[in-house]
Amino acid sequence: MGLIFDKNTARVYDAWYRSPQGRAIDRSIEQLILTLVDPRQGERVLDIGCGPGNHLLILAKLGLNLSGIDASPYMVEKARERLGHLCTFKTGIAEDLPFDDNEFDLVFLINTLEFLDEPLQALREAGRVAGRKVFIGVINSFSWNGLAKKFQGYLGDPLFRRATFYNLWQLKSLLQMAYGHVPVSWGCIRMPASFTRKRGFFARDFRHRKHSPFGSFLGISATMVPLVKTDNLPLKARLKKASQSLIGAGTLEDLNPNKGVHGDERGLSV
Repeated sequence: MGLIFDKNTARVYDAWYRSPQGRAIDRSIEQLILTLVDPRQGERVLDIGCGPGNHLLILAKLGLNLSGIDASPYMVEKARERLGHLCTFKTGIAEDLPFDDNEFDLVFLINTLEFLDEPLQALREAGRVAGRKVFIGVINSFSWNGLAKKFQGYLGDPLFRRATFYNLWQLKSLLQMAYGHVPVSWGCIRMPASFTRKRGFFARDFRHRKHSPFGSFLGISATMVPLVKTDNLPLKARLKKASQSLIGAGTLEDLNPNKGVHGDERGLSV
């Protein structure tokens, strides 16, 4: 199940989200989603680990049919206060989703995988309920930002001490184990270390987004491919039309067309 956010961890998460790094990621994640997922207006979307609804607000601007789920009742309530009727919410865990197969077109796990004890099972569940694509967004363990958050965890940070950070190769490996060899696309949001931002390099580097395995925030999208493909074959053989209805037939003799004049019966055996 992993970390379930309470008021304390939610407060720490909100502080990080409103930090310069968090705001920078938030400003660019919409473009990352547009590039890697190509959402279509009206598609059914599930945000797993929706938290207080930060990413649902981004998805709402794209005209999508929104649903959110989180293991924390506190977070679900906060998200419901922010989005109201724009989204349907449920409380539940990522490893056992209370939804039908292919109930959604798109499924998102943004800053969710880091806090799960069973990430592979969560990805399998995401793929089960997704009809088109699964998108994962994580803090990159190979970035300055990831190293700093890992160090904060070592120092006892209540948010990051139980977090597991991933790099691009680990994500690709997890996706392959969950879905097999499916089409995958990825991108990153690049952010320099804090000491370079103070020297004026932040804006220039932030606009320079490329495929870098060392980007601060990684986004990866997997396209769902059916494991079994079926063909609808027309039924060419026609059923013979019944010569006589059973309705109104009182006895077997009434149904026997071969009954002779002399009362002998042929062709019917019981």
